[in-house]
Amino acid sequence: MHAMSESGGNGRATIREIAELAGVSIATVSRVVNGREDVSPETRELVQRVVRERGYSANRSARGLSGGKTGLIGATVPMVHYPYFSQLVGGAAEALYEQDMRLVLCPTMHEHEREVSLLERLMHGTTDGALLILPEESSDELEALLNHGYRFVVIDPMMPLNERIPAVSAAHAAGADQAMKHLLSIGHTRIAAITGPLGMKATEDRRRGYYAALAAAGIMPDPVLEVEGNFELSSGISAAEHLLDLPEPPTAIFSFNDNMAIGAMQTARARGVRIPEDLSIVGFDDLEEAAIVTPALTTVRQPLAEMGRIAVSLLTRLLDNQRLEALHVELGTRLVVRDSTAPPLS
Repeated sequence: MHAMSESGGNGRATIREIAELAGVSIATVSRVVNGREDVSPETRELVQRVVRERGYSANRSARGLSGGKTGLIGATVPMVHYPYFSQLVGGAAEALYEQDMRLVLCPTMHEHEREVSLLERLMHGTTDGALLILPEESSDELEALLNHGYRFVVIDPMMPLNERIPAVSAAHAAGADQAMKHLLSIGHTRIAAITGPLGMKATEDRRRGYYAALAAAGIMPDPVLEVEGNFELSSGISAAEHLLDLPEPPTAIFSFNDNMAIGAMQTARARGVRIPEDLSIVGFDDLEEAAIVTPALTTVRQPLAEMGRIAVSLLTRLLDNQRLEALHVELGTRLVVRDSTAPPLS
C-alpha cells in the first residue's frame, strides 16, 4: 500500500510528482516511504531530498521520512481470549497510552505463515515498532527482522533467543522451584507435574525448577508422574485422569499453568477426591480465575501486566536509539498460597 496518495488537493507534491521530480518510478518512491531495503542509498537520498524540499500529500506512515513517527505499535498475539494475553496486552496498552501512543492488535491464531505476513505488514506498514507475544518464529527469522532495522521486543519467547533479540520474560525456573518447595515443605514427596508442550522455553525452564527442587530434597524423579499437557484446560482434565489412575497416585500435582490446574481440580471433584485433603494442586500464572475457583488455587504469580509495561519501556528506548545495558529482562515470580494445598493425610 502506498504511503502517499497519487493525487493531492493541498498544494503539496503527490507521489506521482515526487517520482517525476526524482526521475524514478512511483513504486520506488513508495518503497522509500515505507522503509523498504531494496532501494540503493543514492536513490533513497535523492527521493528523500525531493520530499524534504517539496513536501507531499501523505498519510501518517510516511512521516518517518522526516524523522516523525506514527505513534502506532503493533502487537502480535496467538489469540486474544485468554486472560494471560489480555493482562500482557493491557499492561502494554496502558504504558503506550501514557506516552500518547497506541497499540495495533494482530491475532495470529498460532499460524506461523500468518504471523510472518503480519510481521512483514508491521515492518512495511504504519507501525513504528512491535511487541511480539509468544512468536512462533525461530531466532534466525527474528534476527532477519532485526537486521532490516525494524524495532521490536519479544514478550515471553517460545524458544531460546539469540542474545541480540530484545526480550522480556518471567523467571519460570525460580517460580517452579518456589511451588515445589512449598509442597515439599508441607510434607509431599510424591509430586506429579502436568507440563506444557515439551521444547517450549517456559516448559523447559519450569521443568528445570521442578527437578532442582526434587534433587535438593533428595527425591529421585519418577517419570510416570510427569505428563505432558498443552496449557489448555482439557489437557489438565486428561492428565489428572491418568495420574489418579496410577497404582500409586500422587499426593500433589504441580500444573505448569492455572488452566490445566483448574482442569485437574475438575477431574478430582468428579472422582470424589477432596482438595486439599486428598490431593494438593498448585498452578502457575495467577490468573483471575485462580482466586475465584473453589478451593482457591495456590499458584505462582507471573507479573503479566508488568511484563507488557517493561516491554514498552524497552521498545521506546530502542526507537529513540538509546543504548540498552541488557536486552533480555527476566521479571521475578511470587508464590501465592491459597486453599488448594495442605499436608498429605498420611
